[in-house]
Amino acid sequence: MYRLLSRRLWPLSGPHCLRQSASPRLLSGLPAAQVRSTFLDFFTEKHGHLLVPSSPVRPRGDPSLLFVNAGMNQFKPIFLGTVDPRSDMASYRRVVNSQKCVRAGGKHNDLDDVGQDGYHHTFFEMLGSWSFGDYFKEEACRMAWSLLTEHYGIPVDRLYVSYFGGDAASGLPADEETRLIWLDVGVPPARLRPFGMKDNFWEMGESGPCGPCTEIHYDHVGGRDAATLVNADSPEVVEIWNLVFMQYNREADRSLRLLPRFSVDTGLGLERLVSVLQGKTSNYDTDLFTPLLHAIHQRSGVRPYGGGTKADGGQVDLAYRVVADHIRTLTVCIADGVHPGMSGAELVLRRILRRAVRFCVEVLQTPQGALASLVPTVTHLLGDTYPELHREQDRVIDVINENEEQFLSSLQQGSRLIRRTLSRMESKQEVFPASVAWSLHRDLGFPLDLVDLMLEESGVRVDAQELQRLTAENQKVSSDLPAGAESQQTLDVVSLAELQRLGVPHSDDSLKYSYQLEHDRYAFPPCRASVLALYDGGALVSEVRESQRCGVVLDRTCFYSEQGGQSHDRGYFTRDGLQDVVYPVGTVVKAGGYVVHQVIAADSLQVGDTVQLHLDQAHRLSCMVKHTATHVLNFALRKLLGPSTQQRGSHVSADRLRFDCSVKGSLSVSQLQQLDEFISNIISENQAVHSQEVPLQAARSIAGLRTVDEVYPDPVRVVSLEVPVSELLDGQPARETSVELCCGTHLLRTADIQDLVITSERQMVRGISRIIAVTGREATQAREAGHVLSEEVDSLSVRFSDSTPSTIEATRRLVKEVGVLSDAVDNTPIPQWQRKELQAHLKALQRSANTRNRKLEAKEATAKAREVLEKREELKDVFVDHVETDSLSVLMKTVNQLSSTAPLSHVMLLAPQRDSGKLFCACQVPKDSPALAASDWAVAVCHHFSGSAGGSALVAKGTGNCSDVAEALRWAEDFARRRTQR
Repeated sequence: MYRLLSRRLWPLSGPHCLRQSASPRLLSGLPAAQVRSTFLDFFTEKHGHLLVPSSPVRPRGDPSLLFVNAGMNQFKPIFLGTVDPRSDMASYRRVVNSQKCVRAGGKHNDLDDVGQDGYHHTFFEMLGSWSFGDYFKEEACRMAWSLLTEHYGIPVDRLYVSYFGGDAASGLPADEETRLIWLDVGVPPARLRPFGMKDNFWEMGESGPCGPCTEIHYDHVGGRDAATLVNADSPEVVEIWNLVFMQYNREADRSLRLLPRFSVDTGLGLERLVSVLQGKTSNYDTDLFTPLLHAIHQRSGVRPYGGGTKADGGQVDLAYRVVADHIRTLTVCIADGVHPGMSGAELVLRRILRRAVRFCVEVLQTPQGALASLVPTVTHLLGDTYPELHREQDRVIDVINENEEQFLSSLQQGSRLIRRTLSRMESKQEVFPASVAWSLHRDLGFPLDLVDLMLEESGVRVDAQELQRLTAENQKVSSDLPAGAESQQTLDVVSLAELQRLGVPHSDDSLKYSYQLEHDRYAFPPCRASVLALYDGGALVSEVRESQRCGVVLDRTCFYSEQGGQSHDRGYFTRDGLQDVVYPVGTVVKAGGYVVHQVIAADSLQVGDTVQLHLDQAHRLSCMVKHTATHVLNFALRKLLGPSTQQRGSHVSADRLRFDCSVKGSLSVSQLQQLDEFISNIISENQAVHSQEVPLQAARSIAGLRTVDEVYPDPVRVVSLEVPVSELLDGQPARETSVELCCGTHLLRTADIQDLVITSERQMVRGISRIIAVTGREATQAREAGHVLSEEVDSLSVRFSDSTPSTIEATRRLVKEVGVLSDAVDNTPIPQWQRKELQAHLKALQRSANTRNRKLEAKEATAKAREVLEKREELKDVFVDHVETDSLSVLMKTVNQLSSTAPLSHVMLLAPQRDSGKLFCACQVPKDSPALAASDWAVAVCHHFSGSAGGSALVAKGTGNCSDVAEALRWAEDFARRRTQR
């Protein structure tokens, strides 16, 4: 009521002020930068909001998101109450910002729509204002209306407003307060439209803060009544501002509860607002994009951008829009540390980059490097607002160029392979072979949807059913097989002897170590080789046919074979004279001095053929990172726990490292923290990684040498940190360092590990611990996730200590919340020391909550038993009754208390659950009751009513389905009397 009355005193604006400027001037020439600054200045200078910088597009410790996709993401700790009270964020009351957002992949995915129209984007800027327990609906609505109509000069007759019209199913009334506010502001009733939950009720997720929202819509046409087009997906009438009033909390049971303090979260898309203010119906016609489109045209071999749609045959214009959008996304994401990769957000970004490259090359006819050359234009447009774009510009260009070069090579080979396959097909009615499409995806990194797009131009489609089968099969193999357990075409003893008899030389695989740093990047040399032998699984052959699985022995190779605990390399090779045919390498093994590459022949292959080897460099580099990190971990463990700590096994793959060692017991939190600090110091010191082949006997004389129980070659490869191997051999080192016999591939400096986090440590058997660790970006993400979970546990602990639940239901909710958080702590990759701390804290909370729950249940059971006894003067030999409770545990405790009062009675209580139609059952019989066991009684009753039960001869419980309680009571008592009277 106070809010409704205080509207009359609001000084900022009102219907009278609005009518005095009923025809404001539309600022049609306002540049985008000024649109953004006007918004920020309006809230900071006129209404006391704090300007908060945009967060990076990589979510801070939020595994539910691939990218930040809304302005409120960084403020979730405030809304959820998990914010650190010692942080600046805890003091926020009024906030404004311009947030970088990406909607591609996951629930909010606009990627496939980009280019098709003038308003979908993968990257966009969200202008937002927030009130955290400060002002609410009245002030928010008036601020928004004042900014749009008075400061931006948008004509009032172009604006419409929607508000929440209520939802009977949820028991929510219409947001009448907001409706009255808008009427008082001066919005005509005909332009004020109610909508339901779908359009005008905002929720953060399945549970959490939520509330009604009101939206301001703009009519691009004007001079008409367009009210029916509001929320009708019309490009002519578009939403420009959404004001969310967070006043409820969605509980786990889907009920709604008022929040202790109300908040406001508003969001206004900059791109859409600029199009309105500049009088454009397409965002791509505004000055946020026109410099980019001009820059694209300068690098292209096609006409200038014309604004056509795909329906108009405008494939060129579609390509312009795709590239303009995607280069903004790539620039912002890479500057924020998200690089194209093979999983999660990185995989989405890889797809965006490759989509942009293909449109550049095949439609816009740009030269190689054109995409990256657009980065300075993006930086010029956005860098003043997001200064990290200036700082990271050179790195962004390098990353895009590097990925483009890799993809163009794959694209050329893939295109040739597709054309070659199409030429072999008899007609366009045939389906494209799924095996070829899958090879393109698996071996060349083609997104499957890109294969579909390329085939669509020829009027052909992939055999979708077979492709789905291959995909599922690959996923099963990946999940079921341990590393290195793939089917291998390993040379048998007869074939090895035959190779030796024929004088076939051993494979020269020294090139696997021939890499170096060039401009701070690892460069791997090219490798050409001759086919020395082919093995078909049973014998050596001189030739293999297309699609035949075989083992290929080459005179030289740059591929690393599975050994020393490190995964084999991945990649493919091509044959001279047939460069468009890809021979994917499945596994690489070494037998008798011969490196065998398992291959499925994409075409015929003969002994004597010359091939070019193509190494999957990203996979190799990831293995190098993990292997060097394993040496660092091994050294740190020995320094921390002493020389008795011995390696008992390890495995290095591209995604993680596993290390087994002898330890008396599981590591403590303190030991794990010390280990973390020691490893971080080695990484930050950027120690050089040295390697050298030396005679085995000489190597064994090195002080502090780490070895494992295996047969070593002679000479043997020695890998050391910081101190060169030559100095170790001379006995000159001034300090102890890591030194191991190792045939694996390593980094050249420790800083390239970036970070290492132990995410799991447990005793496999007594005295042997298994450690799992991640590195680089995965390690950073683990630390962020640990920080978020720590804040959530602290928040729960504070709420637990501040209030004592007075009801069983409240205690249950608390127990459930502890359980949900415990599951998250157990299963989320976070630092292991932090996991142990949080687990201990949560277990203490769980014990305390369970104790409270038992006490409350016992108290309620006593009250229920008293009620029953007050109804009955005495308990008969067979006593059956019903009570009101939704807890089977309380029901059982009530039966126990009644049986204590009357130890010779057969007692059963039923509790009908009116909402679900279920029936709880609990019973207890005297100790010397041979005629009727409690378990028989409960099972008979529950089975009769389509349920189940269990227990012992003395006590039992179960559930059934029955809405007629009187019938259930009668049947249960009759059954007991028949049995006891035999």
